[in-house]
Amino acid sequence: MQKLLYLLICCLGGASALHGQGYNISVQLKGYTGGTVYLGHYMGKTTYVMDSAQLSPAGTAVLKGPETQPGGIYLVVLPGKQRYFEILLDKIQTFSIVADTANLITGTEYRNSPDNAMFSAYNKFIAQNSAEIQQKLGEARNAEDSAKVRPLMESFSKQLNEYRAKVVTEQPQSLLASIFKAMREPVIPDMPKKADGSLDSTYPYRVYKSNYWKDVNLADGRLARTPVLETRLERYFNQLVAPVPDSAIVDADAVIAKTKKDKESFKFVLWWITRNYENSSIMGMDAVFVHLVEKYYMKGDAYWLSEEQKNKIVERAVTIAPNLIGQQAAQLVLQDTASKRASLYDIKSKYTVVVFWDPTCGHCITEVPKLDSAFNASWKKKGVVMYGVRTDGTKDEWTKFIKEKHLNGWIHAWDPEYKSNYRKFYDVYATPVVYLLDEHKKILAKRLGVTQLDEFLQRELNGKPQQ
Repeated sequence: MQKLLYLLICCLGGASALHGQGYNISVQLKGYTGGTVYLGHYMGKTTYVMDSAQLSPAGTAVLKGPETQPGGIYLVVLPGKQRYFEILLDKIQTFSIVADTANLITGTEYRNSPDNAMFSAYNKFIAQNSAEIQQKLGEARNAEDSAKVRPLMESFSKQLNEYRAKVVTEQPQSLLASIFKAMREPVIPDMPKKADGSLDSTYPYRVYKSNYWKDVNLADGRLARTPVLETRLERYFNQLVAPVPDSAIVDADAVIAKTKKDKESFKFVLWWITRNYENSSIMGMDAVFVHLVEKYYMKGDAYWLSEEQKNKIVERAVTIAPNLIGQQAAQLVLQDTASKRASLYDIKSKYTVVVFWDPTCGHCITEVPKLDSAFNASWKKKGVVMYGVRTDGTKDEWTKFIKEKHLNGWIHAWDPEYKSNYRKFYDVYATPVVYLLDEHKKILAKRLGVTQLDEFLQRELNGKPQQ
């Protein structure tokens, strides 16, 4: 899936140019007499090279193309690709830059680009006003010295916010104003008291979350080509949204709905949320991924994807859907080591741990004995049954491992004729893969390590009376 996600982000970064007058950026680099200068852009927090030009002996080059580019933060990368400076592209995309490479922040001038003149002034303001703070922090030898710098930092922060607010007020339609607004943090009032006189400790979180997107214009596609939007998405979905599929689905749909008026924003936000939940390390959150694919990709909303690309992501969701938490596990009718029937649904137990493993897999060689130890130490006497499924390796390697590791209490099964299609129904693309099923063979947990599975089982066993 990582290759597919890389393909999707490349599509996001490369297929969104607009027809029009094109771009024409003349660059003069003082101190250079040759080499290649590059033009790159952000897509979220990731950067991509999109164009290049050779510098003349006078240190000049022209980066140009026939299509107007989407608004955002772009990068001019110096020869050698070790240094760069950021520029803004928006409505005006024909301008010139004269950069003193001895000091790219204070020594760069822009002609015929009000957006970049404003951006340059902002960067110079930061450089000039933070110099004293950086110097004093560098000279600090202890906590007391560092504490003395705090008033300077607070004063600078106030000045910075005032600077940004002035830009927002005076140039409200500018890209820089949109960026500055998106960087604002919600203001949290003092906690109110509850009826019993105590403070409502949940108030700051609820207010912060409900106002999180207030100043972020999710209908402004220019923000997709800045690091700001992805940073906001990361914090919201990974820190503020409850790690519960139903809650995450509601929040994901609500955020996506705010982007519908702008194709660039919709495209980036849908892609980012899809990737985030497909790769989530939190068990059960793949249900959000499946929901997104069913609601947006299957219905053709991911217009930027080719049919082949769309089919790959849909196929992934279709593979995951049957084994989401809460679903009924697929029946497995396999053979045991003696070639007798070994049916998953014939097992009558409170819980069943299904382990897909390979005796030649290094990780399995380590993890399977650990599972067996936990089984013998605690799970077995509480009515848990182990159902192991051999995925690869020869039968001799399989039975030898079982014997040497004394995996005697398990039901060991395999599919010699490959009839069960267990890889599809249980999404087995690497080993080991572990599922925990209840007495009705409903999936309670999956893809947990031994420690996590033991903790989960203990909570289940302690929370429910044994029959």
